[in-house]
Amino acid sequence: MSGPRSSRVTMALVARRCGVSPMTVSYCYNQPDRVAPGTLRRVLAVAAELGYPGPDPTARSLRRRHNGAIGVVLGEHLAYAFEDPQARRFLTGVAEVCRERGAGLNLIPTTGEDQDVDRVRSASVDGYIVWTTVDSDPVLGVVSGLDKPVAVHGGPAVPGARVVSIDNRASARELAARAFADARRPAVLSFPFDRDRRPRLESGPDPDLVRFPVTRDRLLGVHDHCREAGFDPALLPVAVVARNDRADAAALADALLDRGVDAVVAMSDQLAFAVLDAARRRGLRVPDDLAVGGWDDGPDARREGLTTIAQSLHDQGRTCALIALGDRPPSRGPGWTATVRNSTR
Repeated sequence: MSGPRSSRVTMALVARRCGVSPMTVSYCYNQPDRVAPGTLRRVLAVAAELGYPGPDPTARSLRRRHNGAIGVVLGEHLAYAFEDPQARRFLTGVAEVCRERGAGLNLIPTTGEDQDVDRVRSASVDGYIVWTTVDSDPVLGVVSGLDKPVAVHGGPAVPGARVVSIDNRASARELAARAFADARRPAVLSFPFDRDRRPRLESGPDPDLVRFPVTRDRLLGVHDHCREAGFDPALLPVAVVARNDRADAAALADALLDRGVDAVVAMSDQLAFAVLDAARRRGLRVPDDLAVGGWDDGPDARREGLTTIAQSLHDQGRTCALIALGDRPPSRGPGWTATVRNSTR
């Protein structure tokens, strides 16, 4: 006859009924190969009779310091992970590794508010991926001090963490050389500079004042080409968007064309598409009247005929996930190539 089922049945009670130690009962659940087959069968039978469900998985994870999940710290609102094409490709790579390793995925949005640090510190994860942040983000100090593996996508460099990124400065220099060939009035359509995400149009902003590492490195690379080509970067118009969105960038794309620019380096395919849209509305010929280049070589870049920097954000997501799980990532860093199509001369 079976006994009463109770949530208060303990490992110690099962051990007393079986005439074994609590450690033996623990081995039956956690390391059954260390227990004699007859003892294992008896312990599991008595546990089932008493209604003992096994060791508490939360307590077990605390003892082992293993949670079976990784945390992706998003320096964006949560919806960005699903709306932005770059973020989706990156997170698909992360999710694939989690599926292969049987790990969970915890998305942790941060916005620069005071509670970010506590939210990140209290996450029940085994490692972290940091996506999109500024140099001074206090979250970086938290994740690097928790004795857990950390991957930072795009930078900045953090003690104890690994940065996963293409060479944004070198790729920007190459893209500017393609887009600005023979240009007389070049311009840049840029990612946000910092967390205030204020859209604006500036002339010759100082890259060293840009807080997002990817934005800063790409602007530096454009400046590198401008100096080599004899163009003063201080005269370079730079339109700064609030977010990486084709529709939201339309007004700033128009503002650049109002200035009569004849070449634009856009910091993503989505921003480049906004420039191409504005050119079509005005009846401008691409690339004769206006040359345009972007980044990422997403699915629509070929259809739009866009010259772009090809990189695999999917593979970078996989690499970051492997690092966060404590596995060995690929020995070579992420690569990039300039894919030249008919949006540049």
